Amino acid sequence: MKTLLSHRILALGLMLAAGVLPVPQAAIAQLQVDTLGGPSANATGNQKALDQLFREGRKLTNSGNIAGAIAVYQQAAQLDQRNPKIYSGIAYLQANQGNFAAAVNSYQQALALEPNNAEFLYGLGYSYAGIGRYNEALNAYQRAVTFNPRHENANLAIGVLLARQGKYNEALTTYRKVASFAPQSFKAQELQGTALIQMKRPFEAFTPLQEAARLEPRQAIVRVHIGTAWLQLRDYAKAMRSFDKAMELEPRNPAIFLQSAKALEVANYLAEAMQFYQRAIALQPRSAAAQAGVGDIYFKQQNYSSAVNLYRTALSYDPNLADAQLGLGKALKALGRKQEAVQALQQARTLLGRETDPSDRLREVDTLLKELKK
Repeated sequence: MKTLLSHRILALGLMLAAGVLPVPQAAIAQLQVDTLGGPSANATGNQKALDQLFREGRKLTNSGNIAGAIAVYQQAAQLDQRNPKIYSGIAYLQANQGNFAAAVNSYQQALALEPNNAEFLYGLGYSYAGIGRYNEALNAYQRAVTFNPRHENANLAIGVLLARQGKYNEALTTYRKVASFAPQSFKAQELQGTALIQMKRPFEAFTPLQEAARLEPRQAIVRVHIGTAWLQLRDYAKAMRSFDKAMELEPRNPAIFLQSAKALEVANYLAEAMQFYQRAIALQPRSAAAQAGVGDIYFKQQNYSSAVNLYRTALSYDPNLADAQLGLGKALKALGRKQEAVQALQQARTLLGRETDPSDRLREVDTLLKELKK
């Protein structure tokens, strides 16, 4: 149970640091679509055709026809193969569609032409993170900072990935560095607070979180973080007031209810956590994280059959949710369904192997599998 609780605290920290599951794009400002400019000096004889394609691509982008815009810009790339901005524009649009693997390829094409461009490197990292390749993402962000040490988003992204690895001191140092050259950065202040919460330093967390609230008073997520800090200090009343304020600010945002529920669950306020999970599900019925959260509560209450049902519902919405797969294996084991438990835990092991720093959970899975083989 201690391992499970420590993982739950870690999971909450990753959620807090990212703002929304799955991590990392919500922690970092979105890339801006490059207007692609005009043709490069190498596009001799094609300027008129390229101008027309750029106009058509921008029109399609503005109308929301992203697939059509990508196709048009790919035509432009054939006419002007030495223009890195075309490839970066295509990559941004592919990432915007959630096609991060394709975006990685397009950013690499842009970087082959302009290898020292910090924005391209940031985009490459963003896209790698989108497909869960966090080590490659971290490398790309670090290269971006090499060429632009004050690249706010790349620095913040490095901090988020360090936090994913449990390196909260290093993450905090990174966030503070950003705040030193970008004092009006909401994210730099917010992420300092979440790192301090992870480090069990809630009193210190209030200072950057209150500054974040001052910078962007309508951001509900900051109130969730403040509530989490109050829970660490065992002040339930103040925590609930903070959560209520968050929900007042964004009453239709399921992520606010989900994160408040997770904070309450970690603090073992299970009835309140269940209520917030249910409200998240009411707003977003196919939320795998919320369904798994309800499963976690049922597991803690030793209602293993209901936990199995909820974990399976979560996995039907997101088959790659490692926590739900792990929870399913644990619940099946508790019910004495050994063969099914082994299958679930082996799948959990496969999923955890794709994550940045899953060592605690991998050890837990291995321990459970050994117990089942006795």
